Amino acid sequence: MNPPYETGVRAVTVRPALPGDLDAVLAIRNHAIEHGTALWTDSPQSRDEGAEWLDAHLARGSAFVAERDGGVVGFGVYGPWKAYSGFRHTVENSVYVTEGHHGAGIGSALLGTLIDSARAAGLHVMIAGIEAGNAASIRLHERHGFEHAGTVREVGTKFGRWLDLTLMRLPLD
Repeated sequence: MNPPYETGVRAVTVRPALPGDLDAVLAIRNHAIEHGTALWTDSPQSRDEGAEWLDAHLARGSAFVAERDGGVVGFGVYGPWKAYSGFRHTVENSVYVTEGHHGAGIGSALLGTLIDSARAAGLHVMIAGIEAGNAASIRLHERHGFEHAGTVREVGTKFGRWLDLTLMRLPLD
């Protein structure tokens, strides 16, 4: 579906996720849960929870993985922003890259694929909810045309501190 992207020294290929990607995606998600503030939960996902989560994205066609040298080095998904029908044309994205592969263009390749896919699906707006201190993610979204829509102070907590949520939006049509 997507050509290899030249990211630094080696190419990365972004492709639709498959059920067989579960373990790699779950490892990336659980690392983010255990060590970072991008996912505001304290509990790693079980394999069954991860499979249910991934299956929902696979059914929508909204999950992609980045491969480099035969291994999954990142993933991106988009899904409903809110469950109410009035929000059915708005989605929220998530992009995660394996530790040690940041800054190599993998996140950009994934986000570009998510945007293209959401546009092809006829969606109207893509939202990014980013922990306000995550300057790299904010810059990534700005490079893809997202605009700052506001920051909500102290709406989450993790590792014993309050977290601010920066909302960014990208019109898709």
